[in-house]
Amino acid sequence: MPFPEHRLRRLRRNESLRALVRETSLDPGDLIYPLFICPGEGVRNPISSMPGVFNLSVDEAVREAEEAAILGIGGLLLFGLPEAKDEQGTGAWADDGIVQRALRALKQSASSKKLVLIADVCLCEYTSHGHCGIIHKGPYGHDVANDPTLDLLARTAVSQARAGADIVAPSDMMDGRVAAIRHGLDHAGFSDTPILSYASKFASAFYGPFREAADSAPQFGDRRTYQMDGANAREAMREIELDLAEGADMILMKPAMPYLDIVRAARDRVDVPIGAYQVSGEYSMLHAAFQRGWLDQNRAMLESLLGIRRAGADFIVTYFAKDAAKLL
Repeated sequence: MPFPEHRLRRLRRNESLRALVRETSLDPGDLIYPLFICPGEGVRNPISSMPGVFNLSVDEAVREAEEAAILGIGGLLLFGLPEAKDEQGTGAWADDGIVQRALRALKQSASSKKLVLIADVCLCEYTSHGHCGIIHKGPYGHDVANDPTLDLLARTAVSQARAGADIVAPSDMMDGRVAAIRHGLDHAGFSDTPILSYASKFASAFYGPFREAADSAPQFGDRRTYQMDGANAREAMREIELDLAEGADMILMKPAMPYLDIVRAARDRVDVPIGAYQVSGEYSMLHAAFQRGWLDQNRAMLESLLGIRRAGADFIVTYFAKDAAKLL
């Protein structure tokens, strides 16, 4: 029946009523907090393009993790800045690699044990050329060689699982990487370690600040031969289906806000846990508006996260995790 019998404003009269009929919720446990781990001790270097985000030495990362645990945040996603880089990114799978050291330290921290520890599986932070695998010269110039890279990714995931990672998260976008990692984990005795696959990672302008934070900008070319074309939604669904067929337990969309249609399409299509990564550029552009007084920081931050949850994400990787958790 039309107005005046139906008045939808009846359910919006006060906050208690609004809360009762709210369709989508946001909880600190839905949030994953990314950390950038660097060498040294007592290091807390601010990242100029990402206000409030730092490169942290292992001891500082443990302190950050303890605060995150107190706030009820669901987990951490770890990225590493190694002491040295080479063409194959050997620091990614070294037993004494920077992420491996951080994982061991976090596992020894009592409060950090409340957090799910996720290790990013990629080589770009560790290679001297800044790409996500082994470089070869193909018919179109220098590019990442897909198949030879798979073994290095599997070695990295096994090394991280051995150091204490609860979840490994391949972000490289090589074809066949999930199967290679699953085989490597199972063969090494880590059959219970889940794989969170960056199943649809788009070649995006919104990664710029991250590349400063992780010192991972490509030294030549770009990553469009392996990261997805932002115009392709159907291809994203194929990537997701293939990764799940290869053994992925969970999937991650990246970026989040410019690709909410992908999150929604994935949610409608598959029944596995889905995450979305609110990437560095999304975080930084919102902060730029906050600093100029153009947006209310708390309201805009929570609204951006709620929109990602409403699109279908079960959890969100976000640099806002601590600030949002304090409000929630």
